[in-house]
Amino acid sequence: MRFNKSFLALILFLGFISCEEVVDIDLEESEPKLVVEASIVWIKGTDGNRQEIRLSTTSPFYEEELRPVATASIVVTSENGSTYEFTHEQNGIYINEDFQPVLDLEYELELIYNDQVYTATESFKSVSGIDYVEQLDGGGFAGDEIEIKAFYTDPADQENYYLFKFTDEDVFLELYEDEFTDGNQIFGYFSNEDIEQGDVISIQMEGISREYYDYMFVLRSQVGTNQGGPFETMPAVVRGNIVNETKRDNFPFGYFRLSEADSITYSVE
Repeated sequence: MRFNKSFLALILFLGFISCEEVVDIDLEESEPKLVVEASIVWIKGTDGNRQEIRLSTTSPFYEEELRPVATASIVVTSENGSTYEFTHEQNGIYINEDFQPVLDLEYELELIYNDQVYTATESFKSVSGIDYVEQLDGGGFAGDEIEIKAFYTDPADQENYYLFKFTDEDVFLELYEDEFTDGNQIFGYFSNEDIEQGDVISIQMEGISREYYDYMFVLRSQVGTNQGGPFETMPAVVRGNIVNETKRDNFPFGYFRLSEADSITYSVE
């Protein structure tokens, strides 16, 4: 009987050890894809001359960081013939210091990487701007969170789409469209259980296209389920508006868009 008990204890002990064994799985690596972060944003009250575009490639499953691309050629051309070349600065960041933003004008991106040509076209979207910011207590399901509302007036008889960025320690994105609020004053909303008195919150409101709104809506809904970055592994591939003209099936990730923006900082009371 003692032998049986000792033998059983030994089996259980070995079982616990085996549960902690780390198993490395060899995963088949796919060809890296180009990732293009091409958001041209013109903050109200600035000249908008300095703009940047970030390039990288996707990395293997077990690597968290994207791999910067430093060998591409990037040119943005407006429909009035102005041409802006972006030159590599560092870590996959390409800079142009002489960009001339013009609202409602159409711009074309041409990017050459690994002898393949990528293009995208988008018009420069305007934004009405933030009227004022209001703070309310009693938010959240339990009624104990601080609410921040950034009010703006939607232009009447126009189809408008907006991206709000609320930055505390992290960045929180909110998307809005004016199907039911056309021509009215409405607000972008932010509430978080970690907001405290004295916190400084950066609020940025950007005008975006319908296509970018749809792209971000799908992208955010997928990222929101796994708390990953915008280019983490997803249930389905989300394509942007950038096309590989040389090899269509080798499409990149990312989006080319141009947005006017209004920005304000708010100190929580």
